[in-house]
Amino acid sequence: MIISLQIITFAETIISMDKQGYIYIMTNKNKTTLYIGVTNDLCRRIYEHKNHLIRNSFTERYNLEYCIYYEEFLYFDLAINREKEIKKWNRKKKELLINSKNPQWNELVNENGFVRDSE
Repeated sequence: MIISLQIITFAETIISMDKQGYIYIMTNKNKTTLYIGVTNDLCRRIYEHKNHLIRNSFTERYNLEYCIYYEEFLYFDLAINREKEIKKWNRKKKELLINSKNPQWNELVNENGFVRDSE
């Protein structure tokens, strides 16, 4: 029994190392609520949030439709660890993180994909 569990754990590790991951922060129109999430497909996940496809979710309840921060990771398990780390932070520390890359809190990803600067 223990041997098969170790094999499954090893197989899951290999699979998770094969996928990239993202952490992201969503907010609402008034920027009063923050949500930290993790996904392996950021554009798809933002589309789901913006179109309220996950019923009765936190993001639907608080109308969190604006992706204002994200980080990309080579491996999904690294993204999960980062999500857990950021979720423990207080609001001020999360705001400092967002402001370090996006001081205007502009939308970075929408239902059509990554938003590019129009310079």
